[in-house]
Amino acid sequence: MYVDGFVVPVKKNRMEDYRKLADLAGSLWTEHGALSVVEAKGDDIASGPFTSFPQAVLLADDEVVFFSWITFRDRAHRDAVNEKVMSDPRLSSDTQDPPFSMDRMIYGGFEVVVRRP
Repeated sequence: MYVDGFVVPVKKNRMEDYRKLADLAGSLWTEHGALSVVEAKGDDIASGPFTSFPQAVLLADDEVVFFSWITFRDRAHRDAVNEKVMSDPRLSSDTQDPPFSMDRMIYGGFEVVVRRP
C-alpha cells in the first residue's frame, strides 16, 4: 500500500470552500482509482515549542490545520491515478482561488510498512 499525505493551513472563514474543494477532489481521486481519501480538520493539536502541525505550516490565528491522506495499491498505482486527476479539467476549474495556502502545504508519498485493519 502507498499513501500520499498532506498538511495544509485553511482560513477559518474559507472552511466551507475547502470542504467543497476537498469533496470534489476526493470524488475525482476515487473515480480515477484511489482506494480511499480522508480529510481531517485539526481538533486536538498542541503547538509545541519545537515541532507541531501548526508550527510546520506557520499557522496564523485565523487558520485551522487539515491533515489529509489518499491511499493507493502501490507507488505505480499512485502515479497513474495522480496523472489522471491532474489532467482532469473538473479539478483545475475549482483551484483558481484555493481556500488554503498552497505555498505552506506539506505533502509527500509514503510506502506503508505497517497496516492494521
